[in-house]
Amino acid sequence: MTTTTSAARTAPRTDPAGAAGGGRDSADSNSSDHSADLNHSDHSDNIVTAAQLRAAGMSDRAIATRCRPGGPWRRLLPGVVMLAPGEPTRRQLLRAATSHYGSEGVLTGIDALVAHGLDLPSPRTVHVLVPAYRRILPPDFVLLERTARPPEPTLIRGLPFAPAARAALDAARRENDPDRLRDLLTLPVYYGLCSLDQLRAELEAGNQRGSAAVRAELRRLATNSDTYVHGAARQLVLRSPLPPPRWGATVCDLRGRSIGAVDAWWDELGMGWQFGTPAEGETGRLTHLALTAAGVVLLRTSPQRLRSDGENVIRELARAFRTAALRPRPPVQCDVPGVAA
Repeated sequence: MTTTTSAARTAPRTDPAGAAGGGRDSADSNSSDHSADLNHSDHSDNIVTAAQLRAAGMSDRAIATRCRPGGPWRRLLPGVVMLAPGEPTRRQLLRAATSHYGSEGVLTGIDALVAHGLDLPSPRTVHVLVPAYRRILPPDFVLLERTARPPEPTLIRGLPFAPAARAALDAARRENDPDRLRDLLTLPVYYGLCSLDQLRAELEAGNQRGSAAVRAELRRLATNSDTYVHGAARQLVLRSPLPPPRWGATVCDLRGRSIGAVDAWWDELGMGWQFGTPAEGETGRLTHLALTAAGVVLLRTSPQRLRSDGENVIRELARAFRTAALRPRPPVQCDVPGVAA
């Protein structure tokens, strides 16, 4: 990922250890093995605190020597060191921010949505939530938000992230571009990370600053049935024992001629699921018949049942999957397959 230019201002480069003053001091040489162990730890992303380095046997002088301009390490934040030269990766910036703010810091906004699975461009800053009583000046690459409602974080690859609904609202309240605002609120619902109701509840419970545009977009989102229908379907699949399907696929015969469209497709078995607004009249009936005649195991669910009868829909999906697994796979293929997720 692209790293922020402001990080470079916050993290001065450093001279090689011992380059100034004629040679490496004894504390530096005696602690080289300890720092090597930290450098290769599986969980640190080469980001450690000064306290960890001291616990590993390094003196403050040895740490400062290695963190001089041009040296092998960089000090990214007060008390936080990257055990490498050069520019930090996005993940290293996230790790540095959480190391600096400790257990009270929670990553939110776009970085949290990306951690939950969305594909969004990295913002300029790392958005961090801390309790309202914390009084700290943030570095340039951190957007620090004090909150009276710290969320219960979700640990993803060892980093604490806000839940999807909170992350979406935290980012949306600060977004001025209408298209990006729409993406921040629509994509988490469409991909089943949270529901429209959860976004509304988070908006009502949180800071009302910057909420007018968010409220308007949520009202618009409520009129777009396809968005919340797909989100509800994805949430049901996540709760089911089924593997991830491909979403929004067209099923074709082996010559590439279209047979019909399905909202979700399990290619390994030749099983489809239709849950969107059905096609009107003869077209919808013929699509269903054509897929069934081709040997596809097809489950059809009304959009209303996705919300009102989710447990039974999950059971129906599991039964259809077992049925498809016991049959030979039909001679069909998926044209321009959707992404399995």
